[in-house]
Amino acid sequence: MGNAGRDTIKTRHRYGIGEWYGKSLVHLSAKQRSHFAEIQKVEETTAESPICPFRGSFDKKIPCTKKGGVCSIRLYEQRVDTGVVSPPPGESGGLVTTCPYRFEQEGTILKWVGETLLGHSQPHVVEQVGFLEQSEGKNGNPKSGPRPKFVGRIDKVLVHPAREPLQWCALEIQAVYFSGHTMTKEFDLLRRISGEGLPFPATNHRPDFRSSGPKRLMPQLQIKVPTLRRWGKKMAVVVDRNFFDALGKMDDVKDVPSCDIAWFVVKYEETDRDAILAPDFVRLTTLERAVEGLTGGDPVTLEVFEARIREKLHQN
Repeated sequence: MGNAGRDTIKTRHRYGIGEWYGKSLVHLSAKQRSHFAEIQKVEETTAESPICPFRGSFDKKIPCTKKGGVCSIRLYEQRVDTGVVSPPPGESGGLVTTCPYRFEQEGTILKWVGETLLGHSQPHVVEQVGFLEQSEGKNGNPKSGPRPKFVGRIDKVLVHPAREPLQWCALEIQAVYFSGHTMTKEFDLLRRISGEGLPFPATNHRPDFRSSGPKRLMPQLQIKVPTLRRWGKKMAVVVDRNFFDALGKMDDVKDVPSCDIAWFVVKYEETDRDAILAPDFVRLTTLERAVEGLTGGDPVTLEVFEARIREKLHQN
């Protein structure tokens, strides 16, 4: 059926679970969906949770630690005439990453960032490195104690394994928060539905790019990147394509030495079973251009702003 035919079909749209405990909801059986939903009844799920397929190694398996086990969400559409539910075609039906561990699949990100910024595909990874120390105690007194109290950390530092002095870059991974109702009603629905057909999401969920970008990621970059820039080091930021497409325009720079931030944008290549994380593209920017993109808007003119003030004054 062509696009003209699709335009005549009435549909409704709603975001729901994309991947659940590493499995695509589209390909889960009703029995599997019910099993995952039953896990949510247990308050402490560490022992009950399925193994996270994106973390750990061949000989070290790590159970999912994310409450609810939702790795990603996606948009679904339901045909009004038949009730059939499926992701819409094209990018609008793509996965939106909600768990940062989702980005760890097969070490793809580490290899990609290492090759691009360090010239090595197997960098050493150092996690949770103290970056900001508390300089003064309460009332301005000097800090005390045998160890510094960190008030800021860099989540991951990638280090070239064979170069001295140290050659390294910082790595920031940003998933997307979602707004709307909690997943509780979603789990209840999936626990009850016995048919193999995909159910339409129970409630509204939306990817909250504003909270994820300007409110969460931007302050992290503004705190860390100026110091990294003085040191001559780069910040790698990993996001998925949906997140990056939600940002405002960012002017890029021509090469790695000229950038402050290297955006590593990933996509998901879906098979008939699961989704595979894959590199999409790299965008090199300065901190200032990144902040403009994360802000994602242009200021109105003074006249427009004051007109809005007057309009609200008349409403009061």
